[in-house]
Amino acid sequence: MKPSLSLLSRETLTQIVAEAGTVLAELGVTVEESETRRRLEHAGAAVDRDRGVVRLPADLVERALESAPGSFGLFDVSGAQRCELGRGRVVFAPASSALNYLDYQSGEVRKPVTDDYVAFAKVASGLPEIELQSTAMVAADVDESISDSYRLFLSLLTCGKPVVTGAFSSDGFAVMHDLMLAVRGDQHNLQEKPLALFTCCPTTPLRWTEDGARNLVDCASNAIPIEVVPVPLSGFLAPVTLVGTLIQHTAEVLSGLVIAQVIRPGTPVLFGGCSAIFDIRYETSPMGAVESMMLACGANEVGRHLGLPTQAFVAMSDAKTLDAQAGLETSMGATLAALSGIDVIAGPGMLDFINCFSLEKLVLDHEICAMARRLLDGIEPCEDFPAVPLLEELITEKHLLIADHTRRHLRQQITFPGRTIDRTNRSRWREEGCPTLHERAAGEVKRLITDAEPSGLPDSAADDLEERMLHAARQAGMSKLPERRR
Repeated sequence: MKPSLSLLSRETLTQIVAEAGTVLAELGVTVEESETRRRLEHAGAAVDRDRGVVRLPADLVERALESAPGSFGLFDVSGAQRCELGRGRVVFAPASSALNYLDYQSGEVRKPVTDDYVAFAKVASGLPEIELQSTAMVAADVDESISDSYRLFLSLLTCGKPVVTGAFSSDGFAVMHDLMLAVRGDQHNLQEKPLALFTCCPTTPLRWTEDGARNLVDCASNAIPIEVVPVPLSGFLAPVTLVGTLIQHTAEVLSGLVIAQVIRPGTPVLFGGCSAIFDIRYETSPMGAVESMMLACGANEVGRHLGLPTQAFVAMSDAKTLDAQAGLETSMGATLAALSGIDVIAGPGMLDFINCFSLEKLVLDHEICAMARRLLDGIEPCEDFPAVPLLEELITEKHLLIADHTRRHLRQQITFPGRTIDRTNRSRWREEGCPTLHERAAGEVKRLITDAEPSGLPDSAADDLEERMLHAARQAGMSKLPERRR
């Protein structure tokens, strides 16, 4: 038995998908980019040229679902496969694109800079439960026009893991594609061993902007895996009911899926999402609300029903610092998302409505991820039958600390967290200076940065990467890249 979670009946799932199909066929989706509209019309969509609305017939959606792969692999900078999405194994990744950074030393929230990003990449490289890195922060010490590609540059240079990222514009994508070619060598190798997963976001409700559509087309044209991530807000930019939001969410993902498959059949696409409720009291979109977590799990069930790998922004907190609320919301989100079986759970490290990143929270969240993964393993017998010989040994020896059975199964059966989690007795805790959670987490961050291994990127590829990023920076009016001191 493996533990799992389901929130939707098969009948409800079927109806959600059917209603989403009707929405696409009758209301359609606005596509602001003219070439994308032309390609969709050529594929069989009905296009209202005056309004830019594209109606997607059921057969076009079905063809897109048939051509999209049910699973695909992601590879690190050295070319080794790190994970395969869509095979039922949960993968954790940090959340992305924070504009603020919680500085542990000062306790202040400020704009992140290059050194903060490098520190993040080094910490992420040393956390085994965080199998994908992300472009977690937007560095404020480079020109805004290259802020998307610069994040990817630092990630590829510093941490060898595959990257969850995204372009802010079509120009930004071109630079990012160039950087990935520097790592892989050529387009064929990049296609065979993708090292990045690009986030493409429709604008709620049911709209693909010029940049959004262009990014989606650029990714598909270059065979780069995509996660289509709608952001409907229940009660504001989506129906207040969770099922109503899921219908809209499904229609928006399917619209992106169709575009990707029309551009290049077989493009890997994740059924992603960043759905949340809208708290009308504060005019906020809390990712830590249980209903937001339920929407993530429900969307996963829809994606699974359609045969697509899935992603969700969940396992994060709306708290402003690393406090009890941060632990409560993140742990509940990670547990529900893991039990639901979401392929890519993106959230660790993030605070304040996906606006602020904390390295100390990331190392705490790593322990939450480890607990969630242990839960997924369930409880299974391991040489436990018959029980009499083992219990006979216990009665004779008075303990089983060094028993062969214990030594064989200890590490598999029991999860031992790192130093961020306090499992000492009170007297030892006092002897060690009564360290707080913040202090333990900060110590772990410092250790991970100090002990970080090289990314595995060959020196020649690193030099090429640096040269290409410097060229893009000069095109943006910068004479040089920021110094990296860490």
